Amino acid sequence: MTHPAKVALVTGGARGIGRGCALALAARDFDVVLVDQLRPELERTAGELAALGRATMIEVADVADHARAKAIAAAAAARFGRIDVLVNNAGAGNPTGILEITEAAFDRTIAVNLKSCFNYIQAVAPVMLAAGGGRIVSMSSLNAHTGGVTSAVSKFSYAAAKAGIIGMTRALAKELGPSIAINCVCPGIIETEIGNSLTRSRGPELAQKIALRRVGKPADVAELVLFLATVEPCFITGQAITIDGFQWEI
Repeated sequence: MTHPAKVALVTGGARGIGRGCALALAARDFDVVLVDQLRPELERTAGELAALGRATMIEVADVADHARAKAIAAAAAARFGRIDVLVNNAGAGNPTGILEITEAAFDRTIAVNLKSCFNYIQAVAPVMLAAGGGRIVSMSSLNAHTGGVTSAVSKFSYAAAKAGIIGMTRALAKELGPSIAINCVCPGIIETEIGNSLTRSRGPELAQKIALRRVGKPADVAELVLFLATVEPCFITGQAITIDGFQWEI
């Protein structure tokens, strides 16, 4: 008897860590729903997933849009009949300090990084619960613990949003358990399109302050996300797991 493929929804799935997560899940036989604002990159990543033999669905959307999150979850459930895994990866940095940032810029940073997790968890959780359960992995940051440093590409508003993801994860682990296991991941410096200027200009210097002597790659984070999304039996929920090669002050 052939069982239907499992389905993952990945926000910010067009490139970087989100693309890495989508590829890792597809390699484990997941069909994938990709959500992002970058249509060309979405289509390219969808093509890579199709080359692995997986069905894909792409949605061009602002993850801060609550109504669109509901609509996307409904469309995914209608097409595939299930959503087994949600990866809340979408995010955006903000390098502006407290004395310069505008209220609108602060609100936008919170909306893209933190509210987006609320949007998609609220949209997807009913689908998971109706099917008996699922997994949710949200992308926090090492900055949630450290507050970043003066040279960080993202400062206090980003750190605040990413810290909020940890609190949300811990609270929802209690609320959604035992059916849904929810965790978050806190990457350190990772080579992505957003962070490339930092890693290109300071790569060797940064690596010397990381115990594993290199900066991370999207595939490093994707392997951890894949583990949290698929491990059986699962006795991990409500956790914020750091993945940074053991990085000290940079």
